[in-house]
Amino acid sequence: MSISMSTSVKQPNKFVCIHGHYYQPPRENAWLEVIEQQDSAAPFHDWNQRINFECYAPNAAARILNQEGYISKIVNIYERISFNMGPTLLSWMEHADPATYQAILEADKLSLARYNGHGSAMAQVYNHIIMPLANERDRRTQIRWGIRDFSHRFGRVPEGMWLAETAVDMATLEALADEGIRFTVLAPRQAKAVRKLGTETWQEIGGAIDPRQAYRCVLPGGKEMALFFYDGNVSQAVAFEGLLNDGKYFAHRITSTLDRNDKPQLAHIATDGESYGHHHRKGEMALADCLDYLENQSDVNLTNYGDFLARFPPQWEVQIYEKSSWSCVHGVERWRSDCGCNSGGRPGWRQHWRAPLRETLDWLRDQLAPVFEREAGKLVTAPWALRDAYIALILDRSLGRIDAFFEAHAPKVTAADDRTQLLRLLEMQRHALLMYTSCGWFFDEISGLETDQILQYANRAIHYAQQVGGLSLHEQFIKRLEKAPSNVYANGAEGYRKNVMPARIDLERVAMHYAVASIFEPITEEFQVFNYLVESEAFEKLEAGEQRLVFGRVSIQSRLTLSRRHFTFAALHLGQQNIIGNISANLARERYDQMALNLTDAFRLPDLGLVIGIMQDFFGTERYSIQHLFRDEQRRVLQKITNKSLEQAELSFRDIFNNNYQLMTSMLHAKIPLPQPYLTTIEFVLNRDLYVFLQSPELSLRELQRLAIEFKKWKVPLSDLAALQLAAGERLFEEMRRMEDKELSLKRLSKLIRILELLAELGIQVELWKSQNVFFSLTKGFHHKEWVFINKEWQEAFVRLGQLLKINVAELKGVEVNLMV
Repeated sequence: MSISMSTSVKQPNKFVCIHGHYYQPPRENAWLEVIEQQDSAAPFHDWNQRINFECYAPNAAARILNQEGYISKIVNIYERISFNMGPTLLSWMEHADPATYQAILEADKLSLARYNGHGSAMAQVYNHIIMPLANERDRRTQIRWGIRDFSHRFGRVPEGMWLAETAVDMATLEALADEGIRFTVLAPRQAKAVRKLGTETWQEIGGAIDPRQAYRCVLPGGKEMALFFYDGNVSQAVAFEGLLNDGKYFAHRITSTLDRNDKPQLAHIATDGESYGHHHRKGEMALADCLDYLENQSDVNLTNYGDFLARFPPQWEVQIYEKSSWSCVHGVERWRSDCGCNSGGRPGWRQHWRAPLRETLDWLRDQLAPVFEREAGKLVTAPWALRDAYIALILDRSLGRIDAFFEAHAPKVTAADDRTQLLRLLEMQRHALLMYTSCGWFFDEISGLETDQILQYANRAIHYAQQVGGLSLHEQFIKRLEKAPSNVYANGAEGYRKNVMPARIDLERVAMHYAVASIFEPITEEFQVFNYLVESEAFEKLEAGEQRLVFGRVSIQSRLTLSRRHFTFAALHLGQQNIIGNISANLARERYDQMALNLTDAFRLPDLGLVIGIMQDFFGTERYSIQHLFRDEQRRVLQKITNKSLEQAELSFRDIFNNNYQLMTSMLHAKIPLPQPYLTTIEFVLNRDLYVFLQSPELSLRELQRLAIEFKKWKVPLSDLAALQLAAGERLFEEMRRMEDKELSLKRLSKLIRILELLAELGIQVELWKSQNVFFSLTKGFHHKEWVFINKEWQEAFVRLGQLLKINVAELKGVEVNLMV
């Protein structure tokens, strides 16, 4: 496709802004505060990890290709666009991918210089609730938490704030203005009427608004809010018309909305940021190419909303449709009724569950509020102001920050039990906010992943209400869920019992997890189990062949509420996954010492029946097993057990392979079909050898050459190709990281070249993204004078490595990022 654009004299009044709404719903287990494995995201651990790999990280180092398909430039997209990134997503990224997290923060700093002191990052209401459906108190907390989170991360006060689903009403705009927010972005259909400033007559437009300027919305309290209405046609075209297939065409489509008069104009779109890499594979490259192309045009300028607003204040006033949004043509009904809007993947499914679900959560919220006011009011004078301030602890839960929080906001609360009570009350309120995350209503089924997630938060809040106020809400909560229809189960309550209740955890469950995990892992005196701290007071492990016995005393403390309990445990591993465990919170130290003596004597006899009898004498008959491990640890332990069996199976397969290799070769040469057991054996052994090769601390070129020959010879398939390509990419990245100046030898370059060539021969398309970033950092000296003193053979090898990494060294225009992820 050939696209041409005018290169006429510079027109300083024509601007382009592309906004990306980058967001993932919180996925953490409400009790552990970590994301557990999600099989649907395979080969990644979970969906956050997968989407980060496909979108968020690539947007921080997006490739611009030349006509031959080689990388000529790498850019940080976040620096050039307008964007918001959900606080709950950033809190995950800060720890899961700190390099990308820092690249995003740095992009905002650079955008301040690029756009006249106006950063490209916008804040977002904290956990993506539908603001028009929130009560006044929750609305204010969402905004205040969103602003505080933003300021903590980006080091500045936000000018704009993104509203979840752009759902808006005047009360929400009033609350934004009260907190110092200057602008937000809405969909065109949310505009009801406009009038020129200084005139009296309103023009009813029914959503047909000119998006090329900012508008002023005068609020009931007398304040104002600037509103931008994105271009709906072009925004929709990103998703449905293939604009991300061609960056230059993308640029042309955006700028085609501008006319040639002298009036200041803004061509702008807003889409889910996940369009650029996740929904559209390599979409970030089209966006990077689009931005690069626009930067080199003389008749348009890239900008962001804050910059444009400062240059060109609104000349028109606007009225909005109350309780409207960008993803529901019925207003905000998608989040409280069966309006007909859904993901479209399940014809015949209905969403009658939405209304009773919201009614149930509203009921729960209103039950929790007086408990919070009453119990927190016993300790502080302003409970709701304390909730607003609680974001400081959510951002940093270190013990020092907890002390500082109490000194600043509750100085009279010094007793440990009182602090735990207040923290539980605040956690109850945090989960009461999280349970309104919009994704819980967005999709088709009440038992879906996103709705189960918000019901976990509700479950956690109910648990806290029982602890802090003795309020029993669970039974009535379930009865209310029974009124919510399901497309899968009898009703919402059945799905809740099956999918949500098993996730519930208490300190005793943490102690059980610790006991079982200690059978397989070395244990230190201080041990962290997700958001719980475990201190070992006494611990013993005895082994006899396959059998292992552990017993001890531990103290378990929640990092969130500082609540603490002491437990005594014993666990017996009989081999495979057979584990018998017992636990008690009431066993005195003297009784523990006697139990330890008795268990030790019985295990050394050995008399496992006696061991089990002693455990029952001291703990009773109630037991726990490997099923009490948390999901990821359970899988890891079971994998360890499975690996032992696989090691034995591998020996058998390898014996068959080695003992029959000549016979199989003769059959191959004679063109006699190999029996399936032989083919299965060959496939297993070769894939296992390839996996071991990729895990080796030092890659053996000779071994990879052997494997390439063997795979070609036997024509057996690669097992789990996607996982192999990821593993190969990680291993290549490790090798690239070693290529410091002192190690950048011809020998090492040649080895890497040959490895990449052989992996390509095997059909493994290595994930090159991280390695390409490293290579770019190595090219900083390419055009320096000292380059001419490096021998020609080394230069040729360096260029060849670049070619294999899809980078044309001779064409490099400079390195814009140094993202060593």
